[in-house]
Amino acid sequence: MTNEELDRLWFEAMHQSIEANENFVRYRFAALVAAAEREECAKVCDRMAEEYAFEPFQPDPLDFSDAIRARGET
Repeated sequence: MTNEELDRLWFEAMHQSIEANENFVRYRFAALVAAAEREECAKVCDRMAEEYAFEPFQPDPLDFSDAIRARGET
């Protein structure tokens, strides 16, 4: 996740907390970051599933976990 994406999520969390009259921006921020990361992991799995869609064998689950872990290396 880029700094720009984190900044956007932080401002979104602040906005949501202000609207809800809460003082706990960090919890909303953590929830937004977790949701964004889950979505990105799901997209990795979708791409991997498409890649293996016409293969005569099932993909190794480690291919999926390796692809997800590789996201942090780019």
